[in-house]
Amino acid sequence: MKTITRDEAFTLLKKYNKDPFHIQHALTVEAVMKWYANELGYGEDAEYWGIVGLLHDIDFELYPEEHCLKAPEMLREAGVGEDLIHSVVSHGYGITVGCGATIDVAPEHEMEKVLFAADELTGLIWAAALMRPSKSTKDMELKSLKKKYKSKGFAAGCSRDVIERGAEQLGWELQKLLTMTLQAMADCEDEIKAEMDAEE
Repeated sequence: MKTITRDEAFTLLKKYNKDPFHIQHALTVEAVMKWYANELGYGEDAEYWGIVGLLHDIDFELYPEEHCLKAPEMLREAGVGEDLIHSVVSHGYGITVGCGATIDVAPEHEMEKVLFAADELTGLIWAAALMRPSKSTKDMELKSLKKKYKSKGFAAGCSRDVIERGAEQLGWELQKLLTMTLQAMADCEDEIKAEMDAEE
């Protein structure tokens, strides 16, 4: 199994992604995945969970219509192992992308199910944080997040259907997923901000 270091993964991400919004999303999902690994008893694999999170949208900026279809060739070219490629592609499971293809690689490991469930949700939580005077997740309460979640017009690009399917695949109540992902983002916010500042 070819492993890729975190630094190599970040360099690879930036080779294909220049938009600060996409880089921030990748760093957020990386941090949330590492947080979940530690929380769910996979601490020794936290770095790996993070790398999967960091690379999950590698093809999205250049090929939004072929998201999850272009990623395997980009990752193989960089010598990334097939297990990591499977994990990256599985976060698109059941989703029909712009070119009309439906992603049929299912999340199997708990890590892949967490990525599937938390990916869209991090976008929604971050959008909710930006509406707050503090522009932060740290002082956001669950009830305020739930209100935004229920408002169909808010962050409409973040699919509630995908988030709910994700919770279901994990065997979790939606509230558990919302609570834990909000906590993960609040705990990791400073670290993500520091990394983004270093990129400027």
